[in-house]
Amino acid sequence: MTDIYISLGSNINRQYHIEQGLNALTDAFGLLTLSSLFESEAVGFAGKAFYNMVVAVKTELSLAEVASTLRTIEFAYGRSQDAKKFSPRTLDLDLLLYGDVIADTPAQIPRDEITKNAFVLWPLAEIAGQLIHPTIAKSYDELWQQYDKHQQKLKKVPLYWAKENREI
Repeated sequence: MTDIYISLGSNINRQYHIEQGLNALTDAFGLLTLSSLFESEAVGFAGKAFYNMVVAVKTELSLAEVASTLRTIEFAYGRSQDAKKFSPRTLDLDLLLYGDVIADTPAQIPRDEITKNAFVLWPLAEIAGQLIHPTIAKSYDELWQQYDKHQQKLKKVPLYWAKENREI
């Protein structure tokens, strides 16, 4: 079993798409470990604020199978095949970490955004703070403590998600 970490984001009908993303990830991977839910300004383009969080799961799927599964879920919730990098998203699922793997294909692992975006680093530090970044050799807690928190505005917001009649 491999521990993987996935970033979820949405700025189109945010609450609905975060809930649906969590449901789809539960269906695909089983038990989820959730960070807090955060609201952040759009980065790289002028757009509505995003909801973002990070989810941890254990999987027996290969890196390629996980990447394919995430893309399939995104497309099922309205992601365009030709979506621009900096644009609004119904559901954005990015694989951040796949165990200790360092890779460029089929996905960049560890994902470069971990150290660049507060909306990725803070929730990752919440649920994987003691893990060591495989190329920087610092924990995610350390990286979050050193992060310039004036770069991006970020705030925690309540997460409302009912799966199998349980509030999480």
